[in-house]
Amino acid sequence: MASLHPITIHYHRDFDGMVAGAVLANVLRDVRGDTVKWSSVNYDQRTNWDDFERGRRFAIVDFHFHPRAEYWFDHHPTTFLKPEYRTQYAPSEFWYWDETSPSCPPIILAHAKEHWGFEIPERFEEMARWSNIIDAAEFVDVDQALFGDDAALRISRALAAAPDADWTDTLVEAMIDHSLDEVANRPDVEKSWQRAVRNRDKALRQFPPTVQSTDGSVVLYDASSNKIRRERFAAFFHHAQTFFSVGVIPTRAGFHVTAGRNPWNRPPENVAHIGEVMETYGGGGHRAVGGANAKSLADARRIAGEVAETLRRALAEI
Repeated sequence: MASLHPITIHYHRDFDGMVAGAVLANVLRDVRGDTVKWSSVNYDQRTNWDDFERGRRFAIVDFHFHPRAEYWFDHHPTTFLKPEYRTQYAPSEFWYWDETSPSCPPIILAHAKEHWGFEIPERFEEMARWSNIIDAAEFVDVDQALFGDDAALRISRALAAAPDADWTDTLVEAMIDHSLDEVANRPDVEKSWQRAVRNRDKALRQFPPTVQSTDGSVVLYDASSNKIRRERFAAFFHHAQTFFSVGVIPTRAGFHVTAGRNPWNRPPENVAHIGEVMETYGGGGHRAVGGANAKSLADARRIAGEVAETLRRALAEI
């Protein structure tokens, strides 16, 4: 029997996380009979993780494991913030972790079908397919990643020009009962997408001067100025033969170091696990992409330089 108290689903604030939040909200509402709310979570909210949502019902998707989460689903290999968390995890009717999955929604859909008899709507199948492509950067080429205009890609790009931090909650609500095409055609999504496209074009023009160093294998850039637009794949658009990019970017909370593997010129799989590298700086991620917040701009630049050097050394050793 469902609880009289609502449950809040906390989801990571990106396309993959939003879809995961919408899928679980639909399942808990329609199959489990719960009253559901949702709210995004990001890396800067991990402070005092033990006390997170104490005394409240909550679920977490596409984000770090929490032993008090009533439902938890994730695919990040760096999901356990403490060794004891890893020992507390065991797959169950309510928790499941699959670090081999390209994204989180397919995990939830398969789990809900197996354990709760959930009949998967076609719109969720499509969302899961696109979340795999977007989160694992499995785009056909850099042009699709940068200039693709499929509904999922429009929504994902629109996030880069979100009107406010809570806008993703509005989109999760829309995704619960509507298709990607319907969500992409919302006036607020169209407006944000148009703005994001202009920002993308400006970012591609502005990227070359931000490059601090490149040895043909790793591009290190500093896009920390608020006057510079940022684009995730700009490094690989301008430096198609490089293996990795490492950069400094600003966030609402300060400065962030981001690193990624070139999806269209991949190094050998055993070269480096970016998520594990970033975990040493308090961040995380996957083998192919990761990030970490920094205490200051100087700290961010130091971390970025060290990460770039770590990747260069790893490449030199193969």
